[in-house]
Amino acid sequence: MTSTIAGFRFAAVSAGIRKDGRVDVALAVADRPAVVAGLFTRNLVRAAPVLLAEERVKNGLARAILVNAGCANACTGEAGFAAARETTEAVARALGIPVDEVLPASTGVIGQLLPVAKMNAKAKELAKSITPDGYEAFAQAICTTDRWVKVAEAKVETSSEDPVTIVGIAKGAGMIHPDVGPPQATMLVFLFTDAVIKQEELQLALAQVADKTFNAASVDGDTSTNDTVLALASGASNIRLTAPQIAPALFSVCDKLARSMIADGEGANHVAEIRAVGLATEADARKVAQTMATSLLVKTALHGKDANWGRLLAAAGRAGVAFDPRLASIKIGDVEIVKNGLAMGEEAEKLAAEVLKGPSYKIEIGLGSGPGEFSYLTSDLGHGYVDVNADYRS
Repeated sequence: MTSTIAGFRFAAVSAGIRKDGRVDVALAVADRPAVVAGLFTRNLVRAAPVLLAEERVKNGLARAILVNAGCANACTGEAGFAAARETTEAVARALGIPVDEVLPASTGVIGQLLPVAKMNAKAKELAKSITPDGYEAFAQAICTTDRWVKVAEAKVETSSEDPVTIVGIAKGAGMIHPDVGPPQATMLVFLFTDAVIKQEELQLALAQVADKTFNAASVDGDTSTNDTVLALASGASNIRLTAPQIAPALFSVCDKLARSMIADGEGANHVAEIRAVGLATEADARKVAQTMATSLLVKTALHGKDANWGRLLAAAGRAGVAFDPRLASIKIGDVEIVKNGLAMGEEAEKLAAEVLKGPSYKIEIGLGSGPGEFSYLTSDLGHGYVDVNADYRS
């Protein structure tokens, strides 16, 4: 990707929050007040940084994002709110900017209080070390159980010689079943663009895109207390865009990040895009695809590379959507294993099992002739997931 995104600088340091000493505090700074939009977890249990960032996003402008890994600062009461405020105040002082323009985000173990002294001791170092090409360090610092950093980029071609750029940085491998909306191991997504755009336009595009990407992806069915999606527009390109103009490139970035998170699912080896078609409405298709994508029996079959179509059809049948099972068809890749509600035979299932050996593939279930269709991303579920999460705190 590009080495810089006009109007933004980044930095990361180790504040000793992690046990292993890795970088664990990251800072993104806009050169001037940036238009900001945000989406936050709709889990009723919400971390202090989520509530504080949500409140500050309403101001419409932001100058910095302060992120820490190793501590979620969730379920920490008034002390947690105070910690989120104090750490952003320290960074605001170091940068010489208003504190309400600093947005906090945290990821890590729930129930642990953010170590204010450790973070504040690094505030000046963070502020002094921001550079345009520091996004790689930023991306590394926010990882928890992630096996790789997640960065994506897209361009918006305009009548100008230079295109508008969108860069996304994300983390997430477990506790991934996002449910983010306005005003509403964790998913954190930070999007940066040099476009000129009104806040309401950026917010509209972000909500529409997130609903088809992050909100249509699941590793384990658990919605985090800390899920946060923030988008900042620096305006450095001097090119004005509307929601419809920025949405395609924004979707491209968010889709890449969502697929990378699902591929990095804790213990996962496969990514499946489950598509339900032929339903009466898109909402019905979404229910079916989501139910299949979050079924433990389906996910363990994917792990075993088993073309167990009975699990797929049974999951669809409990989604609460009316359809005639006698019309059902199922394809794994290009291999049809069910037609008119009946198995196509052992040979077809053997061919489908070969598809399931791949790192990614599509599964399509047809349930009628209606216009409703929807795709949902999921990963397989195996022993590795248990290994990561059984001793996550120890």
